[in-house]
Amino acid sequence: MQKDIQIVLPANEFATEEKADRAIRKTLRIGEQQKYIILRKSIDARRQDIKFNLLCRINPLNELFVPTEFKDADPAKGQAVVVGSGPGGLFVALRLLEYGIKPVVIERGSDVHKRKADIALISREGLVNPASNYSFGEGGAGTFSDGKLYTRSKKRGENEKVLNLFVQFGAKPEILYEAHPHIGTEVLPTIIERMRNCILEHGGEFHLDTCVTDLIIENNDVKGVVCKDNEGNEKTFNGPVVLAIGNAARDTFRMLQRRGVGIEAKSIAVGVRLEHPQQIIDSIQYHLNRQRPSYLPAAEYSFVEQVNGRGVYSFCMCPGGFVVPAASDKEQVVVNGMSPSNRGSRWANSGIVTQINSEDLATTDPLKVMEYQAELERMAYSAASCTQKAPAQRLTDFLRGKVSTSLPVSSYAPGLTSANMRTVLPRDVSDALKQGFEQMGRKAHGFVTEEALIIGTETRTSSPVRIIRNPETFESVSHKCLYPCGEGAGYAGGIVSAAVDGINCADHIRTALVIVK
Repeated sequence: MQKDIQIVLPANEFATEEKADRAIRKTLRIGEQQKYIILRKSIDARRQDIKFNLLCRINPLNELFVPTEFKDADPAKGQAVVVGSGPGGLFVALRLLEYGIKPVVIERGSDVHKRKADIALISREGLVNPASNYSFGEGGAGTFSDGKLYTRSKKRGENEKVLNLFVQFGAKPEILYEAHPHIGTEVLPTIIERMRNCILEHGGEFHLDTCVTDLIIENNDVKGVVCKDNEGNEKTFNGPVVLAIGNAARDTFRMLQRRGVGIEAKSIAVGVRLEHPQQIIDSIQYHLNRQRPSYLPAAEYSFVEQVNGRGVYSFCMCPGGFVVPAASDKEQVVVNGMSPSNRGSRWANSGIVTQINSEDLATTDPLKVMEYQAELERMAYSAASCTQKAPAQRLTDFLRGKVSTSLPVSSYAPGLTSANMRTVLPRDVSDALKQGFEQMGRKAHGFVTEEALIIGTETRTSSPVRIIRNPETFESVSHKCLYPCGEGAGYAGGIVSAAVDGINCADHIRTALVIVK
């Protein structure tokens, strides 16, 4: 008989897989011949006796992993053009193949292998390729920015579908039950490449190094797209269009405004990356006065503070990770964070950001928040003497209002330049961050330390533009057969939610194509 049981075990029982299995079986009171699976696993570090909470299923009727079957593209069922190969675009394409509909994926950037080389150039020589970087290229911004799969979405069935597909293409099965699932930046490129190969094997198309420059519109119906490849050759692709663009696609947003597509400014959050030695975060979160034992994961933290009615909060926390250069053009400095799968670096970092609303900028221009975001990135570039070295300051010096005379060693590969971050950031942003950091320091003893660095600027938390769509049909409110999708279009916030949105977009396209037929 299938039965679900919640159990709690001391963390040290997980020193090895064998020891953990014995402890789980003993607590569940089952023998070696009985089967169980873990449905959910989380850590409770509120006290010194750290524990793991597990939801286990005894005698499961089915495995947790459920594979998906894909069909070969059937010309009779039509095709759809998918602009962007981030999680939104890839999961649109994969879902379409479940229905036998041909996806034509168009990606302005390069494949994952060339992206690695281009990203290395940013770190080694400060050279940014505008078409191939941390933001643009196969797999989108998430490919080389960590692979965290945690989402606040409560749509459990859809989330599980996404996680199962990641496992099907090579992610570890543990992501199916971990409370904060994470793939790792060194694993994701292989998974993305396998997804692309699956799309091609089933009759889809994949056009890399090809940028959409215009929409083909007839009587407010979108019939396809106009593109240019990296050699300047113009191409057209026909079919309903999914706009699964990233939040850095500023040229595309400008094209949409020019073509009369309904768009609006959207709130964003901006701030800095805060970097600590991982050992400090471990000592705070796990109440340790010694090195973290191997059975405990690198510790994370989460803060949400209120400063004069404005939120200041941690974002995209990367334990055992690195701060990375995420500029998508030459005269920008943008920072982001990532972690390898083992979360094994000696640093922890997180975005610490505050909300910027379109109302704050006193304008009705739908691109005004985007231009504000771009100006912050140019200010950081200027503060870094027009290099990819990022402006930085010790956290304690930021709070005191003084420039740091020296900076601790950082994970940020291009290097740092000492700067007064109170002048690099707008006054309202720096004031909110200062008070937010002070509140965080009062809650977590040791959090405010001279060993902590703030590195600027963190600006790409979400899209500054929303492409307005009909919630019933998922089509643009201004044009039929145009489907805004994912984070860049303003409808998601991370890998899982973007992938779920892609699946839902594909379902609406299938319905529309059936009606047309």
